[in-house]
Amino acid sequence: MKNMKSVLPALLLLVFVPMAVAEKRLVLIDQDGSGPGGSNQMAMMVLLQSPNAQVLGITVVTGNAWRDEEVQHTLRMLELIGRTDVPVVAGALVPLVRTQQGTRLATPLVGKVNWLGAWGAGPMDLEHQAAGSADFARSHDPYFVPPMPEGAPHTLPLDQDAVHFLISQVHAHPHQVTICAMGPLTNIALALAIDPHFAELTQGIVIMGGSVNPQTSDPEFATNPRHEFNFWFDPEAAHIVLRAHWPRIDVTTADVSVKAPFTKQMLDQIAQSSNPAARYVAAYSQERYYLWDEFAACSWLDPTLVTAERLLYMDVDLSHGPSYGDTLTWTQAFRPDVDVQLVHAQVDLDLPKFSNMFVALMKAPPPK
Repeated sequence: MKNMKSVLPALLLLVFVPMAVAEKRLVLIDQDGSGPGGSNQMAMMVLLQSPNAQVLGITVVTGNAWRDEEVQHTLRMLELIGRTDVPVVAGALVPLVRTQQGTRLATPLVGKVNWLGAWGAGPMDLEHQAAGSADFARSHDPYFVPPMPEGAPHTLPLDQDAVHFLISQVHAHPHQVTICAMGPLTNIALALAIDPHFAELTQGIVIMGGSVNPQTSDPEFATNPRHEFNFWFDPEAAHIVLRAHWPRIDVTTADVSVKAPFTKQMLDQIAQSSNPAARYVAAYSQERYYLWDEFAACSWLDPTLVTAERLLYMDVDLSHGPSYGDTLTWTQAFRPDVDVQLVHAQVDLDLPKFSNMFVALMKAPPPK
């Protein structure tokens, strides 16, 4: 019995210590953080709220709104949910090649798009996205930050550029970090241009972008199935990123996003919680459109949420015609003889499981 008493603590240590020291998965978020609330902010909150993820930092890129405005919304969100430990770093202000003026001049020839992002968005214009009211005249000066409904942040972004921050973090944790890129891919393309080994040193990249063949009556995709905003806004960046040699590329396409609406029932469930993240969502998010980026984040945390994917070689049309920025895909048999990469293109999901996971994360307290 005496020997048994001496052995028991050691056995308990063998059981509990591995659980206590289990390492979180490392992730860098690259996002166009328009706000307050909405898909961009809630997707970042998925990873910030998860006890299984360690967010090394958030890099911001112009997309749905201008970069400087997005930085302020992101800093304020972190304050309100109690995660000011996570650094925010400003990145690219404009795409690599595509310009606001050039796109505006081409529109009468190639046709309009439903959503122009920063190039046609006022402070609350995300509400008008589904209505197809995108208009270049609604854009404001890139450096102007409109009044913020949630209040201005007290914290500051890092005094560093996003590209070198991304590179330094990946080199500090070689083969351990996943890039979760949920906006236009300008920052990631610039990192690849500066450091040719950037992609190879990661665990892989998760991209919200591209569109294959969405099964939907939504006219934005039913009549233009290869168009998706993140790829369209900076096609050259998407082209560079998709050609890089990542250990793995997971792409949350519009095909799966349009199957994941943010409903009033979900919002009501989140609002029942008094925790900081839930209070933020209840105050600044509305049941509107789709959970674009949230599924990208959740599926990285739990890949079983993806019930169907297509293994495709993916690229972006750079022809500067009507299909400029559209998604290109090939099977193995029909791929071109160039260095295109195989991606895991998500096309279907376990919607109840995803919805429950998302609601639970938004209702949870900040992780310790």
